[in-house]
Amino acid sequence: MEYDLIIAGGGAAGCFAAAHAAAEGLRVLVLDGNDRLMHKLSITGKGRCNLTNACDPETLMRNILRNPRFLYSAFSRCAPQDVMDYFEQCGVPLKIERGRRVFPVSDQAKDIVAALLGQMKAHGAEIRLRTPVKRLLTENGRCVGVQAAGGAEFRADAVLLATGGMSYPRTGSRGDGYRLAEQAGHTVKPPQPSLIPLETAEQDAAQMQGLSLRNVTLTVKNGKKTLFSEQGEMLFTHFGISGPLVLSASCLMDSDKLNAYELRIDLKPALTPEQLDQRLLRDFAEVPNRALSNVLKSLLPASMIPVILARAGLSGSEKVNSVTREQRRTLGETVKSLCYHVSAMRPIAEAIVTRGGVSVREVNPNTMESKLMPGLYFAGELLDTDGFTGGYNLQIAFATAYTAAAAISERKNSLFYAG
Repeated sequence: MEYDLIIAGGGAAGCFAAAHAAAEGLRVLVLDGNDRLMHKLSITGKGRCNLTNACDPETLMRNILRNPRFLYSAFSRCAPQDVMDYFEQCGVPLKIERGRRVFPVSDQAKDIVAALLGQMKAHGAEIRLRTPVKRLLTENGRCVGVQAAGGAEFRADAVLLATGGMSYPRTGSRGDGYRLAEQAGHTVKPPQPSLIPLETAEQDAAQMQGLSLRNVTLTVKNGKKTLFSEQGEMLFTHFGISGPLVLSASCLMDSDKLNAYELRIDLKPALTPEQLDQRLLRDFAEVPNRALSNVLKSLLPASMIPVILARAGLSGSEKVNSVTREQRRTLGETVKSLCYHVSAMRPIAEAIVTRGGVSVREVNPNTMESKLMPGLYFAGELLDTDGFTGGYNLQIAFATAYTAAAAISERKNSLFYAG
């Protein structure tokens, strides 16, 4: 064979697999349709690269939303600490921030990209850019290579599909891997957006465009059932709401049943309703003749005050000494439970990750090899598994990539020694 391993896709998973396989002495070829590798990785985490989460195994599994048990073996072989150790050994110092999120000390994703590129080149991995894979080559039911755009054929003992999902298509994630997987007979669960901003039916979110909130609690209900409730950060936009809390909540929503969800924002979660009412009473007593909109500036961001007053049915010009007990109660309820309804998810192109993909029932969890076509492997976002925000999705990419590379290397060496 021309190569030991051909990797379709030069993202985080593909390059991590290439670096490890090449380090084991395999002849590796990486094919990618872009003009550079790891484009998406270079912009993840707003260019800072939240590469994993420094959590224990139980916490890691709890933060995987779909098919966590499939990843048990991969996480055992490549845990968050293994990922951290690898990049630090490559010369990239790391730090752990709030929520156990792991970043380069430099806050530069390009350092992670450079580390992987350096390892790939140091161990002789061959890279061909602007060369997307169009078709798998098969013989006797086994994958033996690929055909690239333009008709060029490359043969190998193993082929790893690591082409990503459909999020951020400008970085090369256009769903090509789904077509290749289906060519091999695999079931592909329809891709949907995950970790995605939400459009709201209420139009007043646009009045607060650009407003970022910290230490608020977002609760999502589906009828009487609480689907999500966490404290953190969120952002108002021209179309609705975004930010870490919203992205995490979106993972749990069914895009076909969006009208069933009710979102409530507690703007003052540290205060009970009674404590908030006492706070309002004190503020009102200090300046009884001032307009309500001016007095609320000590409690709420300026751009939010008109929205809260309108929701509570109050006028901003009204003097605080004329506000009734019932009006004050309504104002407090609005602050503690600002309600929105989801009208749509933003397009999948804006999603951080893709939900859905190659059915994990058809993939060996110990090796990432296809159960339907020997010689074909999968890694990363192409698989039907994803997690919350916080470094968990890159951990999936690295762990599945390492598992595939290790399995291919072990098979190659066992055949070498047997021969």
